[in-house]
Amino acid sequence: MLGMLRAEAARHGVSIRADLADNLSAVSADRVQIQQVLMNLMLNGIEAMSDTGGVLTVKSEMTTEGRIQISVIDTGPGLPPDEVSRIFDAFFTTKPQGSGMGLSISKSIVESHEGRIWARSDDGRGAAFSFTLPALPTPSEISNVAE
Repeated sequence: MLGMLRAEAARHGVSIRADLADNLSAVSADRVQIQQVLMNLMLNGIEAMSDTGGVLTVKSEMTTEGRIQISVIDTGPGLPPDEVSRIFDAFFTTKPQGSGMGLSISKSIVESHEGRIWARSDDGRGAAFSFTLPALPTPSEISNVAE
C-alpha cells in the first residue's frame, strides 16, 4: 500500500514514511480486506493534509499482548474532540464529500478478523488510527505447547 499511494500522497504535498518492525509474526487475514482498511486510513490521512502538506507514517509493531498493531499517523489538523467517539459510526463524516462509510467498513473488517480499531488526536497536531490483529503462533510456540 505504501508504494501504491506514494504518488497520490506526493500530489498533495504529503510524504510517506514507514516504521515497520522486523520479524513480526504472521496473521491470518484476508489480504484484500486488510489492504482496504490500510488504503482507507492512508487516504484519509493524505486528504487531511492536502491543504498544508505533511507526513504520513505507517507503523507496525508487536504489542505486549502478542498482537500485531498497525498505525497510520498524520500531521494534519487532528480530529474534532467532540466527534472522535462517533467517527466509526456508519454515515457519520467530517468531510464535505464523505459518505461516512469508510471508517465504519474498516471497523467491520478489523472486528471480523478478531481485531480492534481506534483513533486518537493530538489537539491540532495530527491524528493516529491504529488497529490490532491477533498474531499466529510461531513454530517454536507451537512446539512448546505440544511438549
